[in-house]
Order: sequence, then C-alpha cells, then structure tokens
Amino acid sequence: MKTYKIAVIGGDGTGPEVIAEAVKVMDVAAAKFGFKTDKTCFDFGGERYKRTGETLPDSAIEELRKFDAILLGAIGHPDVPPGILEKGILLKLRFALDQYINLRPVRLFPGVECPIKGKGPKEIDYVVVRENTGDAYTGTGGITMKGTPHEVAIQTAVYNRFQVDRCLRYTFEYARKYGKKARGVGSENTVALVGKTNVLTYLYDLWERAFHEMGRKDYPDIRRDYYHVDACCMWMIKNPEWFDVLVTGNMFGDIITDLGAITQGGMGIAAGGNINPEGVSMFEPIGGSAPKYTGQGVINPLAAICAMQMMLQTLGEEKAAQKVEEAVKYVTANKLKSLAAGKMGYSTSQVGDLVAAKVAE
Repeated sequence: MKTYKIAVIGGDGTGPEVIAEAVKVMDVAAAKFGFKTDKTCFDFGGERYKRTGETLPDSAIEELRKFDAILLGAIGHPDVPPGILEKGILLKLRFALDQYINLRPVRLFPGVECPIKGKGPKEIDYVVVRENTGDAYTGTGGITMKGTPHEVAIQTAVYNRFQVDRCLRYTFEYARKYGKKARGVGSENTVALVGKTNVLTYLYDLWERAFHEMGRKDYPDIRRDYYHVDACCMWMIKNPEWFDVLVTGNMFGDIITDLGAITQGGMGIAAGGNINPEGVSMFEPIGGSAPKYTGQGVINPLAAICAMQMMLQTLGEEKAAQKVEEAVKYVTANKLKSLAAGKMGYSTSQVGDLVAAKVAE
C-alpha cells in the first residue's frame, strides 16, 4: 500500500480549523481508495513568530524537502506587521522548494452563486497556470534618494528562457491530460497565453516565441490562443466559456486568478497549488486567515478540502481526487445555504463531515 508523507501547516487564524477538515476528508479517501498518509504537523505562523522571532528556519526547509507534499492552512496574524510572515514563510517556501507553478482552477460548482448574470458551472470551468518564481517578484530593484523629492524606485521584472520553457511545458502537459477535450466537456484542448506583447515588448516577446515554438514542435494536438491581459480580464467576465487552460507570468497571474476566484464564488471555495513537478509541492486555500472568525466554528472549509483534492491529484491518486471533487459538488448543490462564514447552515466541522460522508459512499 502506497504511503505519502504529508507536512501539515495549519498556520494562523482559522487555518488550523479548515485544515483539520481537509485532513478528515483525506483520511476517509485514503481508507476508501487504498493508500496511507503519514502526517507531520508544524507550527509555523504568527504565534510561533511572536514567541521565537523566527518565521521559517533553514533547518525546516531541509526537513520539508523529505515530504511528498505540504498542506497549508493560512498565513497572516493581526499582531504581526504585513509582509513578515508572507515573505518569511510563503515566499521563502516557494523559492527554496522551487515551486515554479502556481495552479489555480477556476470552476463554479453547482449551487454556488455566481456574480456574473447568466453564467453557470458550464461556462466557468477553466484553469490558470501562473509562473511562480520570476517577473517582478524576485526582489530585483531598489530605491535611491529615499525621502527626497527626487526619490527613484525601480522594480525589475525578470525572466529567463529556462523559467519560461519549464512553465510552458507543464502547461501543455496539463492541458493534454486535463483540458476540456480530455475531460469530455469540449472538442479540443486549448492553451492560451496571457501577456502584453504590445507594451512589454521584451518580456512577453520571450514568452510568445517560446509558446509557439514549443506548441508547434511538441504539442500540435493542442490549440494555441493569445490574449492581452486587459482583454483577458474582460473576457473572464463576459465570455469565460472561451477558456480552457491559461498560462501567464507571475504578476498577471496574481491578478487574474483573484478575479477568477470571485467568479467561482469567492475565496471560500478557491484553492491553489504551488507545484514543483520534480519536487515537493504545497497546496492551500486561497482565502486569508480570517482571524475575526477564529475558534467560532463558522468558517467555510471547502477551499481547504479542494486544496487537499488538488494535492491528491498531483500525487497521482486520481480516483480519490475525483471522488472528493464530486463530494464537494454534492454538498454545494444540496446542503449549503451559502459559502459565507456563519451563513452555511452548518458548522465548519459539520461541513467536513458532509463531504467525508459522501466520499465514503
């Protein structure tokens, strides 16, 4: 029987509560589909930082390399200034473990209210692949003459061909396996590059050339499209049914994935994966730590459960992952009154119980 070593980081606020429900559902799926999980919990987050002054020691990075995957709750503490935990834990993990893919499904589940009139689960059903290590997020730049009228700030967006190629390779492979044709919901698998070739003429010239060269040579079976990022934002609202798999750089990906999240019902259902296909990947709900709801048992755990579902899929437990997704869809369609905290009609643990029971069937 296959055993997966899973690092569990509950984190801050309601993070431990939602991760507890994800672990509950994972254990039921493991029992049903014949695999085991060896879970180790870590206390990285705001409380540890307040107590010790450290975010993520280098020794922890080396320890986490030994796991098959990381399941994360949420990072963000009201008593810790913004940026300290995010940079010291989230970004440090992403870069140290070379999690160069940020995978964000944008799928509207049955029964979930969509803010876009006339759009339902059939129309909002696509995935964004965001390159996760380059662009303007590498810290390249600086400030001179700070505090004077002549102050200059520079933040440089940087990509090399290696970073672009490996992201595109992952995207084409993902589309071949999970695109709309592969899933039986469309006539072809499509990858669309999202960029700004008319203004960012160096950065996205590289992306566009690499995109078409790789597509023509290695993936002639996959249709290729291109959207300027501003046009893409419009089509995400007006015609989201056009999309299948989108790929883009770090900054544009950061922006359009949050726009996508609100069209699928908000942060209560959105999940993401920081993926190293050759190493250790980390999966998390996209919503924050929601400290005002801590300990009340009212927070929605479905995003954390969906993050765990993505983890199972990435680990190769396809049947278990599919069953978890079906269970979440059943619960949103038939049980929950709302995705909002305190308005679900059930407590946090009861929602986890509903999903777990459906997985066990």
